[in-house]
Amino acid sequence: MSFSKDTKKELCTADVNSDEEMRSMVYGMVLFTKVFTPSAISFSTECHCAASYYSESISSFASVITDISVTLTKKGSEGKIYNFRIPDRNDCSRIFELFGHSPDAPNLRVNRSNIDEENSLPLFIRGAFLVCGNVTDPEKDYHLEFAVPHMKLAGDLSRVLSETGIITAEPKVVRRKGSYVVYIKGSDNIADLLTYMGAPMSSLELVQRKIFKSVRNKVNRQINSETANSNKTAAAAAKQIIAIEKIKNTKGLEYLSEELRELALLRLEYPEYNLRELGEALSSPISRSGVNHRLMRIIEISQEL
Repeated sequence: MSFSKDTKKELCTADVNSDEEMRSMVYGMVLFTKVFTPSAISFSTECHCAASYYSESISSFASVITDISVTLTKKGSEGKIYNFRIPDRNDCSRIFELFGHSPDAPNLRVNRSNIDEENSLPLFIRGAFLVCGNVTDPEKDYHLEFAVPHMKLAGDLSRVLSETGIITAEPKVVRRKGSYVVYIKGSDNIADLLTYMGAPMSSLELVQRKIFKSVRNKVNRQINSETANSNKTAAAAAKQIIAIEKIKNTKGLEYLSEELRELALLRLEYPEYNLRELGEALSSPISRSGVNHRLMRIIEISQEL
């Protein structure tokens, strides 16, 4: 199961403590469905628990009969789309009017009278997320979004999210495939919003994955750095050994001064040593820069030959 589906599953089991909270959540659900009109209410989702919870919540709140059908996708038996609808047009009209919407209104907007209570916003946002929300697996990215069918409604949702006071940057709105996507970036913003909606365990998992990913990336950077340094050391040692062998085969190592000859013999014996280790192994230890200077002199002598 995906991280987003796990989050919705947790939200479906979160507490709803009053009739006002239930009203706010159901309003968030119906308002952000794909179709919310006086004659039809319907939406589709790949999350079975969200479809079932939607059906149960609306049936209980508005005393209506609902219908859920299943469509198989190209993914095979595991790929299913759950299609929810309220078959009775009169029930749709009654719910539309119950939340204060007029069939004559030119645009579907958030009716603020339905979310004026103190604890309304978290439940309203929870309902919206259950029907049109998605959160990316934190292993891949830190991205949470709501796919809203209407432009002005998307703008209203963006403002509602900003009003929560838990998001440091105003949500962005973009157009994508016929929908208006309201999205939030940043692990801290998303973790706080998940907790706010009623999914603290998903929030905790996101934070844990972030920490794990940070540690893993740090270790990988260190390994890559060490590998690069090892490769650099090996390449430099190979160049030095070639120069020493050239001197040995042409003039003999006696051609070198005593201090250069000792270092040349040490390099031939310990090709894996870095400059610091070579300097410490000399009869009179010298610094890393001193070793480098002597090796560069050996290379120069080989080139002169």
